[in-house]
Amino acid sequence: MTEPVIHLDNVHLTLTSRAGPVHILRGVSLNVPQGQSAAIVGPSGSGKTSLLMVMAGLERASSGLVSVRGRPLGTQSEDELAVFRGREIGIVFQSFHLVPTMTALENVALPMELAGERDPFERSRELLGEVGLEQRVDHFPAELSGGEQQRVAIARALSRRPGLILADEPTGNLDGKTGRQIVDLLFGLRSRMRATLVLVTHDERLAAMTDRVIRMADGNIVADEPTKTAVRSVSP
Repeated sequence: MTEPVIHLDNVHLTLTSRAGPVHILRGVSLNVPQGQSAAIVGPSGSGKTSLLMVMAGLERASSGLVSVRGRPLGTQSEDELAVFRGREIGIVFQSFHLVPTMTALENVALPMELAGERDPFERSRELLGEVGLEQRVDHFPAELSGGEQQRVAIARALSRRPGLILADEPTGNLDGKTGRQIVDLLFGLRSRMRATLVLVTHDERLAAMTDRVIRMADGNIVADEPTKTAVRSVSP
């Protein structure tokens, strides 16, 4: 049996506060196989984004096992995690996190430059063309619309052809029409790259486009079911 891309076993996350410990995740266990798309949904404060951050190695679990693409994240140093993320995981945030003093071309090329890849600017130009921004490569983030900035962020996240894409409310700061365009773009790129996709969203319509919906409440997974999209895809 093929090892899952994401494997979580009895994962707890407890953070400290002035009022005492705050239990964010309470014994979460989860497997996500290669090539699947999954949505994590639930009310605010249910632990959705924290779960995604644990998967990305941006937040360390307090206990339990977190393994991504066969690598247990809990045993890695911060430097090792950073290298692993850069090579294996593309992360798309609700806030675009672009470098304001860099052009779109430079923002997308940055991860490839840091990794020592050849021709990062040529690859960056190709990626910006894929997301429909071939005419905006020399523009700075402040000169781009919200939708255009998110396109740059997606191009940057996918610049190193990751096998796993994690997206935290990728349409949260966008209007309805622009959000739909970004969703179509993200799913299209994910399909062409044959990547695994896990996204956090409040949008039930977006969640229904994935293969599987994972519902959270109070730091626990309370439901985990295939969507109609997944059922249709396996029907004879």
